[in-house]
Amino acid sequence: MATVKVKFRTSSVSDREGALFYRIIHNRIARQINSGHKLFASEWSALHAGVLLSNCEGPRRAYLVALRSRIAEDKNRLERIIDLLDRAGEGYTAADVAALYLAPSACEGFLSFARKLIGQLRQIGKNRTSERYATIMNSFGRFRGENEVAWEEVDSDLMIEYETYLKSRGVCPNTSSYYMRGLRAIYNRAVEKKMTLQREPFKYVYTGIGKTIKRAVPLHVIRQIRDLDLSRSPAMDFARDIFMFSFYTRGMSFVDMAYLKKKDLQNGILSYRRQKTGQQLFIKWEKPMQEIVSKYNTNGTPYLLPIIRDMNADARRQYRNAAHLVNDKLKKLGEKLGLSVPLTSNVARHGWASIARNRNIPLATISEAMGHDSEKTTRIYLASLDTSAVDKANSRILNAL
Repeated sequence: MATVKVKFRTSSVSDREGALFYRIIHNRIARQINSGHKLFASEWSALHAGVLLSNCEGPRRAYLVALRSRIAEDKNRLERIIDLLDRAGEGYTAADVAALYLAPSACEGFLSFARKLIGQLRQIGKNRTSERYATIMNSFGRFRGENEVAWEEVDSDLMIEYETYLKSRGVCPNTSSYYMRGLRAIYNRAVEKKMTLQREPFKYVYTGIGKTIKRAVPLHVIRQIRDLDLSRSPAMDFARDIFMFSFYTRGMSFVDMAYLKKKDLQNGILSYRRQKTGQQLFIKWEKPMQEIVSKYNTNGTPYLLPIIRDMNADARRQYRNAAHLVNDKLKKLGEKLGLSVPLTSNVARHGWASIARNRNIPLATISEAMGHDSEKTTRIYLASLDTSAVDKANSRILNAL
């Protein structure tokens, strides 16, 4: 195993500060790294290989105290690099240790690596992934108090602590799993780049996907939402219109509605590509869809709906802000109606699928209408929705006892 020693070299000019350097010794071969730190010979103890504080006061003493900390941090970082190389089980040299220490990435911990990755993903246009990772790292950063996390700290104990932290704040298992899967994806990228070793830190935390709570509403509730008089609340009226437009268009997702363009409507057919999968869908244009579109002024924009309004501002930010506002108003609308299901724009999608299934529309047709890549996806999607048919069957069996 390599060793690290802190050494001091006096200046060749009297009354000038000397330089500190780190000596790495491995297999009797030494390499030196200039620390960039300077101090006078009287401030260094060769016997204890440390900074002396007894001969000064004031600002100079504060500098030396800070220098002690920086030296300790540098030495710890070198020792972490050596530990990683030892655990890799492959041969290395003192020069390898020095090279890793001097590489910019060597001083990166888990948080800084993740933030750098988020920036890179954003630059290459992978906005959905970068936003997902940013949300996850914001949560993990709060858990850590925004303190950097050394690679050797990323282990199963840390992830169990984070899972416990999430539970204590009322985060549901599926959301906790969502965060863990995102962290695992970031961690695996670091392993691929040889930033750290694979320690399987997510081995003992939940990373599965459980059934979600029922998020569909029946047809009579859809009618209630449609027929509400919301003329005194324009924001809530707009949220209701977006909800209904989603339902009218076979459960179109909010992001797809946001990016619909006027040119997508041709000869009575609305065509668009799903943002999530890239699949192209075609929808026959119906009267209630036109009523909603005609209600709003979208002059000056290429978009069909007034979600992205300012052509000089970031479109994705406008979409996210609008999604937040719409879902906030829909939640209040659902409370006003006394719904047991939290009302969101996604409920329109779930509702359309559930109503279609209850009207015996073939699974293949529902799958195609919703833009799923397979019927298996549709089955999974429907599995957590309306269980009334199963409940009725159970009641019949119990009544027969």
